[in-house]
Amino acid sequence: MNVSIEAKPARRALPPLMSLTDGAAERLRALYAKGEQGKFLRIAVKTKGCSGLSYDLSWVDAPSAGDESVTDKGVTVLVDRKATLFLIGTVMDYEVKTMSAGFTFTNPNEKGRCGCGESFHV
Repeated sequence: MNVSIEAKPARRALPPLMSLTDGAAERLRALYAKGEQGKFLRIAVKTKGCSGLSYDLSWVDAPSAGDESVTDKGVTVLVDRKATLFLIGTVMDYEVKTMSAGFTFTNPNEKGRCGCGESFHV
């Protein structure tokens, strides 16, 4: 009897849910060390804006049952489980410009943004 066993193709590794740039990690460390000590930054996606979705950042005292924990560069953020499919592979940065500063997201799932940049669609 001659039995042939074919090896299954290797599964492709999934991209990380989110990653942080050095700038985002530095800014979060500073926030966690001062006014937001003992809290977590929670990232969600809300229905809002002219393109349909927007990033929603809030401070929470503890993870909820539906939160995914993401640790990168020694910093932990929480992601609302309902937002995970929208955020897979997203890179969070902190940008300082002449007239503004804030967290930005480079999301490979975005298909477009509204003109003001406040909302996106997938």
